Amino acid sequence: MTPSAIQVKAEDIQKIAERAGPGGLIAVLEQVQDKYGYLPPEALRLVADKTGRPLADVFGVATFYRSFRLEPRGRHMISVCLGTACHVRGAPAIAEEFERQLATRPGGTTPDGEFSFETVNCLGACALGPIVVVDGRYFSNVKPSQVAGILAKTREGFDRVEIGKDERLFPVELHCPRCNHSLMDPRTPIDNLPSIKITIAFENQHGPLYLSCLYGSFNIQSPLAIPMNTVLDFFCPHCYATLAGSSNCTACGAPLIPMVVGGGGLIQVCARRGCHEHRLDLDAVNA
Repeated sequence: MTPSAIQVKAEDIQKIAERAGPGGLIAVLEQVQDKYGYLPPEALRLVADKTGRPLADVFGVATFYRSFRLEPRGRHMISVCLGTACHVRGAPAIAEEFERQLATRPGGTTPDGEFSFETVNCLGACALGPIVVVDGRYFSNVKPSQVAGILAKTREGFDRVEIGKDERLFPVELHCPRCNHSLMDPRTPIDNLPSIKITIAFENQHGPLYLSCLYGSFNIQSPLAIPMNTVLDFFCPHCYATLAGSSNCTACGAPLIPMVVGGGGLIQVCARRGCHEHRLDLDAVNA
């Protein structure tokens, strides 16, 4: 999404500021970034106005913490580690090759909004360096000659996988974050495993949606004809609670739908039909 496409609404910033309460500037900025994918200048001005903070303080916090972004992030995020272990194994040459092929410097985004590129100090896998991470996927022992292939695979899509052969796929058991009831449905298997049953609504229709329980597989079933790009409302089929999180998809801006992973953790999937953005946090604490 280009900066010109972003429309910051004062009422949205007001609601975020009210939820965070006094003294919650970092929390406000986190929620604003979740909503817009970055911190637009207009949003920062409204945050200052709604929280009563000096604009200089708001910009100061936004620029001090590395997790905040003042520019929109590309659809794909590439991180090249330049930590000591990776550096001595040739990581600077890899970063230079990404910079050359993307025609953008570290910290920048390609003009088409496809790629954002950054260098980091450590990615926690020193023994496998040089390390490159693309959209959360680790590439180890990378050589400059592999950069073109990594970019090509990213453009092609990591979701093109072979069920039963790709080690990146693994089953998850999901529960409703409201009533904790299992969402697994063995009566409607997908990928030869129990599916995840959710109730959806859109336009004037509602009914079941079955998702593959294999993390990384995007196979679905539904008796409803769901048009591509439709943003769906999700409900628990047991307690009928609306399933809605506080974060938005960084790829398309639709809401991310949270579900609890059995044994601990949280998975979030994009509510837009056709968008494959998803997040898995096994360290998340259940509410």
